Amino acid sequence: MSNPTPNLWQRVRYVTGGTLPPSMTDWVLADLTGPGATRRYLMRFLLPVLPVLCLFLLVPGPLWIGLSMMALLYLPLVYFTVALVYVYRRHRLASHGLDPELADEPARRRADAERIAYESRHHRG
Repeated sequence: MSNPTPNLWQRVRYVTGGTLPPSMTDWVLADLTGPGATRRYLMRFLLPVLPVLCLFLLVPGPLWIGLSMMALLYLPLVYFTVALVYVYRRHRLASHGLDPELADEPARRRADAERIAYESRHHRG
């Protein structure tokens, strides 16, 4: 049998900060460290607030006022969301009982590949 994936309710709980059962550890690891992990993280934090911020467009007056109010809230959210991606990833790994150092694994693999490429180009190793 293949690795289990969360059902709708488990996914909603996971996205809102809950943990998944230990049987889904492989899925959690792939979600947090696999390809597209940063994109998924940003989408989970930045997209759900857009409909709420669009309520500022209902404020009477020129359109730029509503857009400015949206930007005053959204731009710092984007900044801090991007800045905290690494901290969030380590926290989520730890909350699922995984080693937070696994958050460094993709960067470690890239560094190893770059080192090997460098050594082969310069006939070292």
